Amino acid sequence: MTAQRDRAAPGPGAGPRAPVRRRGFIEIRWRQFRNAPRPVVRAVLSSLGVAVVLGLPFLAYDVALSRGVSLPGGDLRALAILALVVAVLVVGSVVTYLIVPQATGHGVRRGRSPWSAALGFFAAVPIVYLVLVVENQILKPLFV
Repeated sequence: MTAQRDRAAPGPGAGPRAPVRRRGFIEIRWRQFRNAPRPVVRAVLSSLGVAVVLGLPFLAYDVALSRGVSLPGGDLRALAILALVVAVLVVGSVVTYLIVPQATGHGVRRGRSPWSAALGFFAAVPIVYLVLVVENQILKPLFV
């Protein structure tokens, strides 16, 4: 047993050890990005998909109003943004609840929990904001 321990980890008399290289901030963040947990990736991608699909009709509505097309009901962009945000939060939470199983220690039974829906909700908040920014700042000027 001691022979295995001696071979596995060199003791203090085994010679000098190489110093541990310190990683920079960007390198650490890039490694975290590449090795993101699967449930988080699923939650973000489901919220992104929902936000893009529901954001395209809003973009079309916004471009039509900006071009001077008169639509029934007048200018309801604020209500449309509110509906988009609520829809993305709710649908993103439900989709994440359905596709992200609850982690278990032994892997025998995988169930669902409200925490999956909470993960989807908190992933949807920044995603819907970013989709609205991209639509209004990048895509809308291309069509107007």
